[in-house]
Amino acid sequence: MTVYEDRAGLQVAAELAGLIEQEVLPGLGLDPAGFWSGTAAVFARFAPENRALLAHRDALQARIDDWHDGRRGRPYDVAAAQTFLREIGYLVEEPQPFTIGTTGVDAEIARMAGPQLVVPILNARFLLNAANARWGSLYDALYGTDALGDLPKGGGYDPERGARVVARAKAFLDEAVPLAQGSWSDLTEADAVVLKDAAQFVGRTEGSRLFRHNGLHIEVIVDRAHPVGRTDPAGIADVVLESALTTICDLEDSVAAVDAADKVCAYRNWLGLMKGDLVETFDKGGKTLTRRLNPDRAFIAPDGSTLTLKGRSLLFVRNVGHLMTTPAVRLPDGSEAPEGILDAVVTSLIALYDIKGLGGLSNSATGSVYIVKPKMHGPDECGFTNRLFDAVEDLLALPRHTIKVGVMDEERRTSANLAACIHAVRDRIVFINTGFLDRTGDEIHTAMRAGPVVRKGDVKSSAWIAAYEARNVAIGLKCGLSGKAQIGKGMWAAPDRMADMLEQKIGHPRTGANTAWTPSPTAATLHALHYHAVDVFAVQAEVATRPTPGLDDLLTPPLANGVNWSEEEVKAELDNNAQGILGYVVRWIDQGVGCSKVPDIHDIGLMEDRATLRISSQHIANWLLHGVCTAEQVDAALLRMADKVDAQNAGDPLYRPMAPDPDASPDTNLAYQAARALVFQGVEQPNGYTEPLLHAYRLKAKAAH
Repeated sequence: MTVYEDRAGLQVAAELAGLIEQEVLPGLGLDPAGFWSGTAAVFARFAPENRALLAHRDALQARIDDWHDGRRGRPYDVAAAQTFLREIGYLVEEPQPFTIGTTGVDAEIARMAGPQLVVPILNARFLLNAANARWGSLYDALYGTDALGDLPKGGGYDPERGARVVARAKAFLDEAVPLAQGSWSDLTEADAVVLKDAAQFVGRTEGSRLFRHNGLHIEVIVDRAHPVGRTDPAGIADVVLESALTTICDLEDSVAAVDAADKVCAYRNWLGLMKGDLVETFDKGGKTLTRRLNPDRAFIAPDGSTLTLKGRSLLFVRNVGHLMTTPAVRLPDGSEAPEGILDAVVTSLIALYDIKGLGGLSNSATGSVYIVKPKMHGPDECGFTNRLFDAVEDLLALPRHTIKVGVMDEERRTSANLAACIHAVRDRIVFINTGFLDRTGDEIHTAMRAGPVVRKGDVKSSAWIAAYEARNVAIGLKCGLSGKAQIGKGMWAAPDRMADMLEQKIGHPRTGANTAWTPSPTAATLHALHYHAVDVFAVQAEVATRPTPGLDDLLTPPLANGVNWSEEEVKAELDNNAQGILGYVVRWIDQGVGCSKVPDIHDIGLMEDRATLRISSQHIANWLLHGVCTAEQVDAALLRMADKVDAQNAGDPLYRPMAPDPDASPDTNLAYQAARALVFQGVEQPNGYTEPLLHAYRLKAKAAH
């Protein structure tokens, strides 16, 4: 039972009020009464507009549904669709050419190209690992994964594999920092290094040499006493790469935060990061380990001065979108407060520790706050966020545009109006990122009544996907993001398949994207190799000369025109979707895990979050609506896959089986009930989002246990 306390007419959960008044405000020297009255004014101003924007989403979707219903049985006509979408205001006029005016952006975002991590903010250990992933051992990443084509054998160190690792790492050095003569593999004395380009040597310590290539640093560790260095001709014990330049600390898709207690945990972890004192102790392999934030790294520059490099990834925080409300705060009318407004206020408040230099370790060297804003639909919603951030800056007495924004290009109306969306936040934007998974979920939902969509695996080859990815980069460059902001690409979802990642993910920098998401610190280190192989800013200069792809392909949904799938094909598709839904939902509802490595139907571990769930649930809902499958077939698939998911989780002591009695009582098998509801209520879910049902069932599960 949540206990509320009155604060300037707001009903604030006691644990949230306690966090802010006892742990946050005192260190900032801020008056609680002034903070709460200002916060109440922000809610009074923006909550009604937030509701109106959501109502407008629903109204647009209703008109689109009616349009498709009125054209049932006729081929999809993209020209007619565009005319209609302009008539209803879904498509807006392109702004006149402009260049973003964002200033005060850290180099990691504006002038460097490299990997980005996304980490659930509820897990302190993962947060610390991600923040510390600015530097990573290439030797460890190559040795411990399948990056070389196979996995290491058990039973201790394998010298033959170690030799392959060293050979691969030195081949990389030959490419990134070539010697004036010969190869790194022939080097016998690290102090005798003479580079083809002497300017690449930028520093040293007693035990290392520091180089720079494509804006990224490479540290060669020299230690003849080390087991690896002892056998190396030049005494090289490791090659350490500057890896995750930036990390997004996520309050959204990767977490299950449904009440005040969850929000307080999230905010407290963000506070620990901004103060620099977050610490986590845990058991691993029978040992007690402690994680804390890494300090900065000092080197001696060639001229004898001190060169200090960040020891940590630059941190963004991803707030939630406009859709959800939170019981952590109730408005004067008794309704729950919009969660995104609360996030904007509290995460920015906590970031004052970094802005004012009150923390032990610095995040932003420019005094900026970096907030990623997901799931915005079109320029009106981006403009709303811009005004909200203005108000938060005024509340916290911050200069205008201290709060920077990252716009997730993951909803169809944003993709179709991307230039106008960027224009709406043109003086604070630092990031656009394609989110293929959520974007696919919204594509299916928007075209829900247009007809059955292709099989899920075939969506990636749809014309709209290529147009979406290409337009994102082209429009970002046309708006002047290069050198001022990130143009990002999405997640590599298979954390155990690093060889495949090395082969495929180089495609992201080759498109002109100066960052892309990786699922782990190890993956970030390996993905860093791609930014040495590709000069992204040179690619951006070339891409900027090309014409921007038009809207025709982007606005052509992936419909399965005239396809008649066999019964076996339908069964296979339902099984694949049902297994993914159940495998993810059971952890979300029963354990509060918002993102984890979930075995797929072939027992391959994939990083799953709400975006993948949105696709699978919307896909089945679409096929049900159009009679591709029946409700009985869907229920049969869910039951079959409940058995499979139970077997896949047999070793988890916290797991509660779903299969034996899915309909036992209202308080049992809530995860199974939630999964079923996501499918059978999928058509009416707002924009196909999964959050409303997940939150409702998670709250039931917390109350029941």
